[in-house]
Amino acid sequence: MRPIVDPARAAEILSRMRGRRFLVVGDIMLDRYVFGEVTRISPEAPVPIVRALREEERLGGAANVARNLIALGAEALVCGVVGDDADAEAVRSLLAASGVSGDHLVRAPGRPTTLKTRIIAHQQQVVRLDHERDDPLGEGIEDALGERIEAAAAGVEGILLSDYAKGVVAERTIARSLRAAGKDRKVFVDPKVRHFSLYRGAHLVTPNVAEASLAAGEKIVDEASLARAGQSLLAILPGTTVLVTRGADGMSLFEPSGRHTHIGTAARQVFDVTGAGDTVISVFALASIAGASAVEAAVIANHAAGEVVQEAGAAAITIASLERALGAA
Repeated sequence: MRPIVDPARAAEILSRMRGRRFLVVGDIMLDRYVFGEVTRISPEAPVPIVRALREEERLGGAANVARNLIALGAEALVCGVVGDDADAEAVRSLLAASGVSGDHLVRAPGRPTTLKTRIIAHQQQVVRLDHERDDPLGEGIEDALGERIEAAAAGVEGILLSDYAKGVVAERTIARSLRAAGKDRKVFVDPKVRHFSLYRGAHLVTPNVAEASLAAGEKIVDEASLARAGQSLLAILPGTTVLVTRGADGMSLFEPSGRHTHIGTAARQVFDVTGAGDTVISVFALASIAGASAVEAAVIANHAAGEVVQEAGAAAITIASLERALGAA
């Protein structure tokens, strides 16, 4: 039987999500979209020529996690690293417009703000251009980031680690975030494989199928191999809940008790999965802090993901759209 959340219970959880205060730590990104139309094939190479019609900038990575929290009525602080460039100012401006303070960002001279430029024509992505560095930050920048994390953590109810493997979420930063959380705050992690064992002590990790397979050392090809991988991940991270996101196949929740719950996809159609993971961890974390069980939080997050993948680019879910999706309006 597919797990559901009763509409009255969903309404109760959603109402308790408002006003919660979170710290988001991770890789800050700027997403730039260039929308256009293909007019012809280039005479210089067999590639389409896209006539640009408009451009749009949005928050990405950890900044998009914070944006999702704000859209759901929560409060969010964000700690991350930006460059000494115009893109950093664009990030700060977008954060401010979203109601997120940029006061806890660390500026790293000589390191570019991570920028992903997507060229889109006729509702299809033609190419993506990335400006980024993923090498270690250096001790001085890590120390500055750690100080901001510890200062910001004092006034929050939970910490979200958004690891996009761009160098910000490193061993020392993970350790300082977990230490800053202490026993009173839950830590939720959107993980990367190379750091998996370092997340021990987190309340939740949300790997996708490929990440879960690599971290567990188990090739996931069917439900049986998925179940084995999930149990292996629980052994690596004792006491941590594991939510494996499976795209069109929904999600699989593995709880420390050993219980395994599959949640079928809630998406009616999939247009763009960009940022769906940001939505999942934001909604799960908020629901969890609001008193939802792990299964309830996963079901609500699944409905949220089903809504945002129907939009172009990294979209943020709202309470109103989530109420409609859950029948709680």
